[in-house]
Amino acid sequence: MSFFTPDKEKLSKARDRLLEEIAANARETKNWTGRARFSDAVMAAMAHVPRHEFVDPKDTVAAYVNRPQSIGHGQTISQPYIVALMSDLLDLEPTDRVLEIGTGCGYQAAVLAELAARVYSIETVKPLADQARRRLKSLGYDNVEVSTGDGFDGWLDQAPFDAVIVTAAPERIPQTLIQQLRPGGRMAIPIGRVHETQTLVRVTKDAEGNVSEQAGLPVAFVPMVAKKFR
Repeated sequence: MSFFTPDKEKLSKARDRLLEEIAANARETKNWTGRARFSDAVMAAMAHVPRHEFVDPKDTVAAYVNRPQSIGHGQTISQPYIVALMSDLLDLEPTDRVLEIGTGCGYQAAVLAELAARVYSIETVKPLADQARRRLKSLGYDNVEVSTGDGFDGWLDQAPFDAVIVTAAPERIPQTLIQQLRPGGRMAIPIGRVHETQTLVRVTKDAEGNVSEQAGLPVAFVPMVAKKFR
């Protein structure tokens, strides 16, 4: 089998196994997340997005293994379970507009695009942003817009957002992103220093603009950095 012509049946079986693992992980981490299962919409999105299209062809056989993978430039494509969990924590509606900080290879953006009306994704590493933009367009995700920029600035021109997802860890929640979250909005973000225990946090803003935080699962993400644009 060539890396460039993956066996569709094998990929399908690997995807089915992955979905079973994600469901099992959800049950196992209920005490951390409060969610014993993810929504049908999230699981359908995880089933539909072709994860093997978002990794290097030589890594195709491992695309549906439930673990993170390197995508170059010191970045990773997140573990599928974490992608599903963070997507579920946003409680997205089909009409929602989502801001993603950290496009990476575009996989999380594709999952969000299956769940929401529009996704605005910011990546600080220009080659990754350019590759993700082309990849998402080729796969038909016309409701995703990718920009190269500083994630700490958010995307003011398109704010406010119904949901914000951050796929790299700052040491504290950027106030700019909270400001760009509309009343009633939700945010999923890992908080903590690199090489130390980080925590996945769910942030909500009520109708009056009051913000609350709910700490959840211990996680490990690359650090959120500002103004690379390399």
